[in-house]
Amino acid sequence: MELILYIILLAFLFELMDSSAGMGFGTGLTPLLFLIGYDPLQVVPILLISEAVTGVTSGIFHHEFQNVKFSIKRPITKETKIMLMIAGIGCFAIFFSVILTYYSLKLPKDVIKTYVGILVLFMGVIGVIRLKRKVRGTYKPKLLTGFAALAGFNKGIGAGGYGPVVMMGQLFSGIYEKTATAIVSLAEGFVCIVGVAAFLLISSYGVTIDFVLLPSIFTGGFLAAILSPYIVRVLPNNIWKLVIPIYAISMGILTLSKVFLP
Repeated sequence: MELILYIILLAFLFELMDSSAGMGFGTGLTPLLFLIGYDPLQVVPILLISEAVTGVTSGIFHHEFQNVKFSIKRPITKETKIMLMIAGIGCFAIFFSVILTYYSLKLPKDVIKTYVGILVLFMGVIGVIRLKRKVRGTYKPKLLTGFAALAGFNKGIGAGGYGPVVMMGQLFSGIYEKTATAIVSLAEGFVCIVGVAAFLLISSYGVTIDFVLLPSIFTGGFLAAILSPYIVRVLPNNIWKLVIPIYAISMGILTLSKVFLP
């Protein structure tokens, strides 16, 4: 029971940051669950299931709190177009990476965590440099396309490394921080739905998925997804300019430390 409560609390805290800053749930929670003793097929698909629900939920509440304006009716808003583009590319990438990682190549988990850790750390450092220079980029759809593909690939490998990549890609393209956070949340929800479908597909071919963590992860994550959009709404935007890259660096260091430190 203590372990269950601990996991619920961790899921709540990391999803709170993920939905508030656009990153952190998978990247922060995955290595901790590995450290506790769970293996990738007990962790990655379960986090994807949780984020499929919390991502869509958080996106809806971001819209309600006016952090972003999504629209399914014409005229479609610019934010909606960006979200659909990021989500669409990410869906293809995550499906490919799940099949490749867990069915075809079966990569060792240390290789997966090292890759994601280095990538997230690198993105955070670039974010700090950009913050220091105080330069806002211009909107570049081709740049975001590359970031979306890389992020989706990361998500399928280790359930992390999606938010930091897409979030930084949007900031480099000049998208407003609070808007970028909302876009990441909703896009990640759609991407995770496809990731779950990919895991269900390979499970039909003999890959065993353990759902023991699902109730705990989902409970903590869902509560945080409801609360975090309000936090984004009330906090000044300048806070997120600092929090996002610093948090990315922290997540990168945390991931690498779980691989190389005893």
